[in-house]
Amino acid sequence: MKRSITLVLSLIALLPAFAEGISYTREDSLRVVELLEKGARQYKSLPTGEDLGEVALYYARQLMNLPYVAHTLEIKGQSEHLAINLQSLDCTTLVENCCALALTTSHGSKDWRDYLSWLQKLRYDAGKIDGYKSRNHYFSQWIQSGTRLGMVGEVVPPSDISVPMKLNLTYMSEHPDAYPLLKVDMNERKLIREMEKRASGAIIRYIPKERVGDSKKTLSCIKDGDIIAITTNKKGLDVSHIGFAVWGTDGKLHLLNASSIHKKVVLEPMTLYQYMQKHPSQTGIRVIRLKR
Repeated sequence: MKRSITLVLSLIALLPAFAEGISYTREDSLRVVELLEKGARQYKSLPTGEDLGEVALYYARQLMNLPYVAHTLEIKGQSEHLAINLQSLDCTTLVENCCALALTTSHGSKDWRDYLSWLQKLRYDAGKIDGYKSRNHYFSQWIQSGTRLGMVGEVVPPSDISVPMKLNLTYMSEHPDAYPLLKVDMNERKLIREMEKRASGAIIRYIPKERVGDSKKTLSCIKDGDIIAITTNKKGLDVSHIGFAVWGTDGKLHLLNASSIHKKVVLEPMTLYQYMQKHPSQTGIRVIRLKR
């Protein structure tokens, strides 16, 4: 096994087209290949349909206890490129990496290049890197782009357990000092404002935090491995945290996430309801399902 992985990595080094515009370490590429090999053994028949969330959750479990580090994609002094980092994760890169691994496995591949392709499609609007503005900075953008590309779909909860929300994305343009590039580049601020306008206006439905502790029967629209996007009342922001849904042995919903509280990737021991009660700005959850 080790010899075959070394051979794959040696071949990767001979592919300049894939090295250009990508940053990663040898440890990153080795880890991806190891994970895809394990996934191929775990899923001997190709997973389809709603099983795909289970595959993403499988990969998330493989990454448990990796350290949490915020803003892992903000690489100072470098132009926008596909950054690979499986040594430390934030909540978004955990979800993106697990989804990219699951999509690679679901298409019967163990190829590093296929993983890179899926990751780029998930992370960037229309799957294309075109500067800082092209990254799906808001999770609503991430959902919109992934839906157009057929990789994800938002699960619309029944009206009796959900409420509507109109997207109004302005946070980045109103807080440029929080983003190193926007702090110094007025043109980038303009491009971000234009992006925010395009992504705003849609009406979505979310499950309010008061209902997140309901039974599995009531919340039957949520399946293990679905992406949970926690909505917020912070002005101009849509989602403040994301992770994977896990129905616990207690019959309650839990969150597997890259946690700033625990400083690592963890299956939260508290129920999601209990977790959200400790965060006053969190208002509810959106549910997104990975698709093949």
